[in-house]
Amino acid sequence: MRLKTLIVFSFFFTVSAFSTPAEPAPKMLLLAGALAGTDAIVAVGERGTILRSSDSAHTWQPAATVPAAPFGPTATLTGVTFAPDAQHGWAVGHDALILATTDAGHTWQKSWQGENLSDSFLDVLALDARHVLAVGAYGLCLETTDAGHTWQRRKIIDSDYHLNRITRGPTGTLYLAGEHGTLLRSRDAGAKWTSIDSPYDGSFYGILPLDAHTLVAHGLRGRVYRSPDDGDTWQLVAVDQRALIAAATQLKNRTLLLAGQARALYLSRDYARTAVAWPAPIAPAISALLELPSGEILALGEAGASILPKP
Repeated sequence: MRLKTLIVFSFFFTVSAFSTPAEPAPKMLLLAGALAGTDAIVAVGERGTILRSSDSAHTWQPAATVPAAPFGPTATLTGVTFAPDAQHGWAVGHDALILATTDAGHTWQKSWQGENLSDSFLDVLALDARHVLAVGAYGLCLETTDAGHTWQRRKIIDSDYHLNRITRGPTGTLYLAGEHGTLLRSRDAGAKWTSIDSPYDGSFYGILPLDAHTLVAHGLRGRVYRSPDDGDTWQLVAVDQRALIAAATQLKNRTLLLAGQARALYLSRDYARTAVAWPAPIAPAISALLELPSGEILALGEAGASILPKP
């Protein structure tokens, strides 16, 4: 299953100016979110949607595009990231599109768009305010080291497998998760990538580093694996559903949350050795999880933005 790349829309939409009054998040598909500093949250999704909240996801404002977006089909956005300065950010999506912001997500403009509009980005990670990696379908990878003024294509795998999620560990090690058991590691900021022996030949949708050595990989059919040694060995973490696990996050108290399709939602309080169902009220599918300053959980997915209680 190719989750995000199969989500294609043909709606018409324009992004309103950021002076639009804030309101609760609309019930629309949101695929990714990121913190812009300690207070603001930016979420992206269908029809080119970019929403910004400055009150812990209780109300949202549509971001603005510069110049203003014309009416017409717009690309579904699948990933968003912010640099540590909380001002520089990038969003990526279908139609080979990369957007950028320099004002903490209030306004956005096109940073890059490929000629082949069938290319789809699936995730993006800012290492700092100048160095960004964007990955996607069929091995797509672009890199900038000048804050998005120029982008260079990178070939980091020989196959055309989808690269679904890029993450960074506390020591700076980068991880990539993708189709057909693809797990990759880079210890030099993405200059070189090496394969991690995979415990499963199906698709992975993320690698979550819990610390410098402990990893959690999650993917299709309820597959969740834990590695205590940076991917050298893996143990299966049993869950009670076979649903796709699309999102994972570690909370400040070290509780692990995992979520995905078919109302799958799990928590682990023993550092991912076991996971149990969490009976929180959730939407049919969740694609991203963020911990709010209050300890509550922001779930993004088919129902838009939902706030779940503190686990």
